[in-house]
Amino acid sequence: MKTIAVLVLFLSFYIPQVDAFWGDDKKEEKNVKAPVKKLNREDLLQDEKNTISIYKQNVNSVVNVTNIQHARSWAFGNVEEIPRGTGSGYVWSKDGHIVTNYHVVAGGHAFVVNFKGDKKQYSAEVVGIEARKDIAVLKLKEMPKKLNPIDLGSSKNLQVGQKVLAIGNPFGLDHSISKGIVSATGRVMDGVAGLKIHDMIQTDAAINRGNSGGPLLDSSGSLIGMNTQIISPSGGSSGLGFAVPVDTIARIVPQLIQYGEVIRPGLGLNPLREDIKLRFFGKGGVVIQSIDERGAAYKAGLRGMSSDGRGRYRLGDIILEVNGIKVNDKDGLVHELDKYKVGEKVELKYLRNEKQKKVRVTLKKI
Repeated sequence: MKTIAVLVLFLSFYIPQVDAFWGDDKKEEKNVKAPVKKLNREDLLQDEKNTISIYKQNVNSVVNVTNIQHARSWAFGNVEEIPRGTGSGYVWSKDGHIVTNYHVVAGGHAFVVNFKGDKKQYSAEVVGIEARKDIAVLKLKEMPKKLNPIDLGSSKNLQVGQKVLAIGNPFGLDHSISKGIVSATGRVMDGVAGLKIHDMIQTDAAINRGNSGGPLLDSSGSLIGMNTQIISPSGGSSGLGFAVPVDTIARIVPQLIQYGEVIRPGLGLNPLREDIKLRFFGKGGVVIQSIDERGAAYKAGLRGMSSDGRGRYRLGDIILEVNGIKVNDKDGLVHELDKYKVGEKVELKYLRNEKQKKVRVTLKKI
């Protein structure tokens, strides 16, 4: 009984103290509750307003592209449509042309295009590809009520450090936007067709799988590039994204729409394999291995390697420059010739029998 009395006495003392403690805390909580401030448009920073404006301006121009392949069922023998992957793209013209990366559509038999806020899926077909620049053009088979072509800018005078924004569908999360800067210009990157893509834009704007084919925009909301690839040990964004410049896109897309291919000027020759050239002749120039007798280079007097029939070869001409620009390999030669049109003339500097010579060549279609 004595123990019980002591316990009752203790509780009678302790419980009021607990109540008092919790009661004070509740009063204090009411006193420190912060007022809710309603954030409105005027409270945003100028840079935030700009980002929001660019997103609203362009989001309806950006699409999701699904690549569908036909696969024959092993069990039943019927053909099934299987989604191979998704990427991004953007509206090029009001007549239904969509621009995306070549690697987004490669291997596909059918394509589905989705627009922001539109539940309908629109089928499309490929009208032209340029694998060397990782560019493809689709044409919608059925049109939505309204198409919003993207505004074209220029990539000629981009400044390292200027603001850029990427809109796309990373990992299938449609119409996402990320912000960054131009980290570098003039990058040369390996392309999907085995040739290098020149003049690429490097950016730290977050680019992930699914962003391929989406637009890279400047602070005015104009297209300056197409997001194409990343360098990443993990497969996710690491701040090393690359975009094909809009000046390249603007030169190629109209040809793909009109002809279904790029009308490319060339010399009509085959360079010596690069590893063999490096072993025997060093880095400089492009060694002509063989030459088409109907081609532009042959008609201008250039010659390739020849054999005396006894296993001994005579060295062909080595192209050193195109209109004063040095070329050291096939990639460099192709890149320089891509700047010109069929029928235009270029001056080639070449080496023959250790003597430098020059000749003007009229470029022909290849």
